[in-house]
Amino acid sequence: MQELASQVSWDDARLALSWIPTIALAISLAASAGLRAFLPLLIAGVLSRVGVLELGQSYQFVGSTPALVCFGIATVLEIAGDKIPAVDHALDVGGTVVRPIAGSLLAASVMWQVNEPLWALVLGVIVGAPTALAPHAAKAATRGISTSFTAGLANPVLSIVEDVSAAAIAILAIVVPTLTALLLVVVVFLGWRWWRRRAARKQAQASAKDASGEASPTT
Repeated sequence: MQELASQVSWDDARLALSWIPTIALAISLAASAGLRAFLPLLIAGVLSRVGVLELGQSYQFVGSTPALVCFGIATVLEIAGDKIPAVDHALDVGGTVVRPIAGSLLAASVMWQVNEPLWALVLGVIVGAPTALAPHAAKAATRGISTSFTAGLANPVLSIVEDVSAAAIAILAIVVPTLTALLLVVVVFLGWRWWRRRAARKQAQASAKDASGEASPTT
């Protein structure tokens, strides 16, 4: 009896461990969708078409010819439009909805262990939507800062960096999913620490300015 219980526990542990690369892949692909909605879908579709990436049975359409054509056209339009002033901000507004949806679809599509399509979709939304929304929000905030300080002149350069980053994250996610997810966690942590320090510095400067104003003589 004890041997049977030990075997069951070991099987459960192996099952849990087998999910780690899948969850890591889902998180990483969704994160890349937070930068570009359609480029990761195109990459996932092409790699599934050539047999490199395994998709769930209900999500095989991601690698179909009509889907690849649509993803390809949408990718070109998104990448080109993101280099045009004003259009890039419009894309960011629309991306608040589109990118979490793309992240959810990508996350759901790689959960091939889930036989029930609805459950795969639910898990995809839980994992993919917030994961895609985080880099999207950071991207939009960075663009706002860039527009304020450079009048938008630096935005095309940032856009190219985002193109390369989205493609690199998507490809690395498929090749080394667990490592990619860990690197993303490190990047998020470092970004959070930088933001905390910047906010604290600005608060300290504001406090010092207020104190200086109170100390100056009034006329």
